[in-house]
Amino acid sequence: MRYILLLWSLFVLTGCSSMDIEDFSNKEPKLVLEDYFQGKTYAWGVFEDRFGTVRRQFQVEVDGHWNGKTLTLEEYFLYDDGEKDKRTWVITKHPDGRYTGTFGEIVGDAEGLVRGNALNWVYVMDLPVGDDTWRVKFDDWMFLQPGKVMINRAVVKKWGFELGTVTLFFTPEKMLNGAPFQLADESFGE
Repeated sequence: MRYILLLWSLFVLTGCSSMDIEDFSNKEPKLVLEDYFQGKTYAWGVFEDRFGTVRRQFQVEVDGHWNGKTLTLEEYFLYDDGEKDKRTWVITKHPDGRYTGTFGEIVGDAEGLVRGNALNWVYVMDLPVGDDTWRVKFDDWMFLQPGKVMINRAVVKKWGFELGTVTLFFTPEKMLNGAPFQLADESFGE
């Protein structure tokens, strides 16, 4: 009996996603990843731990290039503590609506599906945490909204336990209409 209670508790604590990508098949506006991220895109985000405490805030500048088969996204992160990071995604589009992607810290490939206005990425990443590295799993959802705003929410887990969530809001450069966006100087990421 104790074993069954332990398993049930583990299931409740780790949770399970009830979202299904197919539920978004008829949602608008239609997301075409390579169109949305062509050129400059900007994002603002937070990381909340599993208790709801905001641990980090950040800005991202994304420079996207589509060559007809792969989408390359150069991401420049500026964190609220002054830390800077650069990440380069290489994403391949497949004919069936799937995307696969990789960057330096991903273990294997990110696997993604687009339906309607939504993208669901699932991937494992070696995440630097202080002087250590944690292998974590991301269940990452992106939702295109009217006005070209993209909402991104990713649940981060380690050993099946939720560590927290990352929430970002993206907008293409042309939609900023002169709004301020402070990122890095010329030496960023070098």
